[in-house]
Amino acid sequence: MTVTEESQGERNSSIGKWGLISLFVFGLTVFFYFDLGRYATLSSLKEHKDFLKNFTEVHYASTVTFFILIYTTQAAFSLPGAAILTLASGFLFGSLWGTLYVNIGATFGATMAFLSARYIFRDIVERKFGRKLESIQSGFSKDAFYYLLGLRLNPLFPFFLVNLASGLTRMRLSTYIAATTLGIIPGTFIYSNAGKQLGVINSMDDIASPEILGAFILLGLFAFVPIIYRWLQKRPL
Repeated sequence: MTVTEESQGERNSSIGKWGLISLFVFGLTVFFYFDLGRYATLSSLKEHKDFLKNFTEVHYASTVTFFILIYTTQAAFSLPGAAILTLASGFLFGSLWGTLYVNIGATFGATMAFLSARYIFRDIVERKFGRKLESIQSGFSKDAFYYLLGLRLNPLFPFFLVNLASGLTRMRLSTYIAATTLGIIPGTFIYSNAGKQLGVINSMDDIASPEILGAFILLGLFAFVPIIYRWLQKRPL
């Protein structure tokens, strides 16, 4: 490759990164300018539940497609409203199908956020902190699946933050998708199943009780057992 071709490739890459950044800024601007977040509330969902239910029964396939697109957009842009959308999935589609549709949308959206973070920021971070991050990168690459699975199962780690942080690692895309798909199933099912009783839910605290959150934390810690086991095996006796 000639110097000219390398320069052109870097220029195209730079244009692509700024285009991606502009897309995200545009998406966030539209969301907040039109105050779309007012629809991503429990009160709004309950207010329109009869209309949404009737529309879904008449236009089921279209509603499923639109729902997955909305969820993908929400996850990709790290917008508020994931819990409300998951409740809506259970109310409109039932707990099992709702869990499936949320899983598809969330995984697609999370993958877009992961690739965006990797494409935009990873080279910058590695150039600046490469040596300091080397040991972390090495450990994460060996047990990436279990690390990410534990983070997905643990409610203490925000979904969008895990998406972006994972993009800065050298984790393989296939590993990221697999751990994300599996890790979000339990939480998704709980919220989707709760959505079937939408009429009696007065706040999100009715769903995310301390007992349920504690169970998820323990489940997340359980995912780290293989990592701890391998670490103990390497320690000298």
